[in-house]
Amino acid sequence: MNKFHLQLLATAVALGLGTTVAIAGDDKADSKMANQKQSGVVINARQEAQIWTTYALSPYLRANDLSVSVQAGTATLTGNVAEDVHKDLAGAIAEGVSGIKNVKNDIVVDADYTAADRSSTRGFGDVVDDATITTAVKSKLLWSKHTEGMDTKVVTHNGKVELSGTVATQQAKLQAEKLAKNTDGVRSVDNKLRISSKTADGKSYRKDNDEDSTMIADSWITTKVKSTFMYSSNVASSDISVNTEKGIVTLAGKVDSGVEQALAIELAQNIRGVKSVSSKQLIF
Repeated sequence: MNKFHLQLLATAVALGLGTTVAIAGDDKADSKMANQKQSGVVINARQEAQIWTTYALSPYLRANDLSVSVQAGTATLTGNVAEDVHKDLAGAIAEGVSGIKNVKNDIVVDADYTAADRSSTRGFGDVVDDATITTAVKSKLLWSKHTEGMDTKVVTHNGKVELSGTVATQQAKLQAEKLAKNTDGVRSVDNKLRISSKTADGKSYRKDNDEDSTMIADSWITTKVKSTFMYSSNVASSDISVNTEKGIVTLAGKVDSGVEQALAIELAQNIRGVKSVSSKQLIF
């Protein structure tokens, strides 16, 4: 093979390699663009889901027919509401979602707008509300010195709570009903609790104020008193401070009435491990 032919072969090989590299480069670029596009679609969907879920959980927005669309950081809101404040709330929720840079609020405010009747169906927000109520009632029963250890089942449907199972005394049965009724979001309580000296596994119920209740940590008591206030519908938990020392709970702050004050004291007294409640600093 002469020198000229070698040069031609080298040139051909070089051109071939260059074409291969160019094609490989194009494939990588296309793959990168596809991945970026797919990632953008996922991000858009996630942001839409976050906004819509918050609407579904909001008692002010869940009844409205609202739609959300997100594209490259811009959320477009459409639908109808009856009041300006609800439109503003929808916009504020969308703005608060991470990654949303702009909100196009096209929601129409119509004073005559009436949400569709959904009394026969349960939305996502309704399910979450009922689950939250059930958890709150169960927690309050677990923390109370009068209802601790009860074999109790709590079921909630549309804010209506059903209590079933067994309790040791009539006092415990009444206390369980009272705690449930005073839980935020509860509309009614069907008390089907039966009185029995034995639990479901055949063991005897503990008596109230057992000696080991004095061993409960003060920090645990404080946390449970605060949580009980937070779950209760007639006590402004944010306005009451709670401090516990050697089982003695001190309540301080401002309440709206003597009824709220009395209820706060009663709820605190009922928590396991509480020896007494000082309410001199709880005023109205």
